[in-house]
Amino acid sequence: MSSWKIGGVTVTKITELEAVGDTELMLPQATPQEVRRAAWLSPRFATEDGLLRTSIHAFAVVTPARRIIVDTGLGNAKQGRPVPAWNGLDTPFLHDLAEAGFPPATVDTVLCTHLHIDHAGWDTTWTDGAWVPTFPNARHLFAQPEFAHAEAAQGHGTAELFADSVRPLMDAGLVDLVATDEQIAPEVRLVPTAGHTPGHVSVLIESRGERALITGDFIHHPVQLAFPEWTSAGDHDPARAVETRLRMLDELARTGTLMIGTHFPGPTAGYVDRDGEAFRLVT
Repeated sequence: MSSWKIGGVTVTKITELEAVGDTELMLPQATPQEVRRAAWLSPRFATEDGLLRTSIHAFAVVTPARRIIVDTGLGNAKQGRPVPAWNGLDTPFLHDLAEAGFPPATVDTVLCTHLHIDHAGWDTTWTDGAWVPTFPNARHLFAQPEFAHAEAAQGHGTAELFADSVRPLMDAGLVDLVATDEQIAPEVRLVPTAGHTPGHVSVLIESRGERALITGDFIHHPVQLAFPEWTSAGDHDPARAVETRLRMLDELARTGTLMIGTHFPGPTAGYVDRDGEAFRLVT
């Protein structure tokens, strides 16, 4: 478990799954031969053989007044996911969340950077024969354009996610649709980072002169600092995804903002430095 202090805000990582290799869906261009060209990735972010290390995790963000979960992973017992290994999971995620100091009932805000199956699955749990909200006392915030897109989407398991992980929240009256630049708390606001999905957002934390950004999937892996032009098979608009990634990496490098990666393994967070025409992550 890793955590970071950004002024008066604490961010804690709670891991659901980690893996090595098998990244065809995430980054089809990341062949071992290509990955080995960025030697700085090994051993923390890739193996010496050029296989990427990846992670699915949530972030618990504590401000002076709010207890926020950013992205909720895959969830247990979910079905209809396009990745076979993600169906019918039985992980100790909720136990680990409570052990980290975040029993579900103590969370007041759940924020999903976007509505893909590995970012909102724990919004609900299977209880007494039905999907029910995991965080019953939390407002669940979705960017309005993201919600509209996901409600109409059919591919990549999004329809299944909407049915078992979003619709029960709506039925319980726990959903708020917000702007892509919404101020969530004095220290926390959304930043529009569309491309991977139409309403994708990242989460900016600013406190006591310090800054950090939780990425979501405008960047999936540190290898995309070395190769920003690499796109994900799940990108809704690949060209815009590349444009957003280059813009955000440039801004992070210029401002010295801590980047906290939503799928980054190992150290998970670091600072963006220029590396010729590309970038690298300094941890």
